[in-house]
Amino acid sequence: MTASTIPSPPCWKEGEAMHRKQAVLVILLHFLETYKGILQEEEKAGKVIKDLYLLIMKDSSLYQKLEDEILKLHQLVETVELKIISAFLQISFVDFMASSFQVWSDAGRLFFCRVYMPDHSYVTIRSRLSASVQDILTSVTEKLQYSDEQPSREEALILVAVASSGGNYLTEAGVPLPDEIQVSPGDTEIHRVEAEDVANHLTAFHWELFRCVHELEFVDYVFHGERGRRETANLELLLQRCSEVQHWVATEVLLCESVGKRAHLLKKFIKIAAVCKQNQDMLTFYAVVIGLNNAPVSRLRLTWEKLPGKFKNLFRKFENLTDPCRNHKSYREVLSRMKPPIIPFVPLILKDLTFLHEASKTLVDGLVNVEKLHSVAEKVRTIRKCRSRPLCLEMESSPHQLQTKAYVRQFQVIDNQNLLFELSHKLESNSQ
Repeated sequence: MTASTIPSPPCWKEGEAMHRKQAVLVILLHFLETYKGILQEEEKAGKVIKDLYLLIMKDSSLYQKLEDEILKLHQLVETVELKIISAFLQISFVDFMASSFQVWSDAGRLFFCRVYMPDHSYVTIRSRLSASVQDILTSVTEKLQYSDEQPSREEALILVAVASSGGNYLTEAGVPLPDEIQVSPGDTEIHRVEAEDVANHLTAFHWELFRCVHELEFVDYVFHGERGRRETANLELLLQRCSEVQHWVATEVLLCESVGKRAHLLKKFIKIAAVCKQNQDMLTFYAVVIGLNNAPVSRLRLTWEKLPGKFKNLFRKFENLTDPCRNHKSYREVLSRMKPPIIPFVPLILKDLTFLHEASKTLVDGLVNVEKLHSVAEKVRTIRKCRSRPLCLEMESSPHQLQTKAYVRQFQVIDNQNLLFELSHKLESNSQ
């Protein structure tokens, strides 16, 4: 076939592409619903569905009206156990913080959340951020209106956490997360927004999260262990967000098929890290740098080679700053020169507190180890100092800025490292 006989791609009218994609999704959903039993046994068929799923996931941000179909597809994919991470945010964040600094009251604040059943139906209950698993089960039992003739039904209810790798485990203690925010991100994906705008909205959001973490949550998180923690919901939410940002960086890079656009994304993320550092938002700065250093991203040799030398040098400086050598000496020196407001790298604070806690006993011969408690108090005072002044970022309230704000608060992420490696090898199979 000569070049002149190759048919040109169809020119679809406005909106026609979305309708065609919707039709394909409907057929795929029907196929999965009909043959999901067979797909569980056929590995090759499962791989085809996985590839289709990844392609659909790339279009999800461009065609917001397909969200319902994509959600149904995700639910069916989970049913056939194809071990595919959702294109939707695994951990959804919402502006549940009060305008003033209130932590313990936030922990008791009521919000609506969904509890999903094995058949993918769900019930909506009103709960507290600090509610225990038993509290949730009790609310679900009441919501489903089990009769007195079924006293054993409540005992049969269990809360299960589903991991992105496809596994699950029983949850004996934990806290629910707020429901997804209802603001549509619109057409403001990472390729279409300015690095400075993204960085500023990241800093603003993470400041809200950080200022709502009570100082005692840090102590409780370290001293009482996972089972003994009482009021650490705000801190755990902040830690989850830090992890999400890392995976967001890797996800955006690895879902970009064009090597030129990937190199542009690397440049944009380095700019975002630079602005966050300038904003003294070291939490986001660290998360972005760690995301770029994620093995599936760092192995993209062809992509990194296209990065301008100026940005390569800048990123090396960022790597040196986040180098853990000599107990994070470089980072601590930079942090010591900063004045509030500061968003520190919270995991390092927890590491320091853990060292203080495990290096010496709280009680020695029946007496309180005052020196240890003074050291802990000093670490807590550094947290208080970081937010002793308000954060003031000048951001417009235009529709574009509101869309960017919504975008950074509900990322679409892949947190399955195996799937990230799979995407990476498909992009650059010969990279070392």
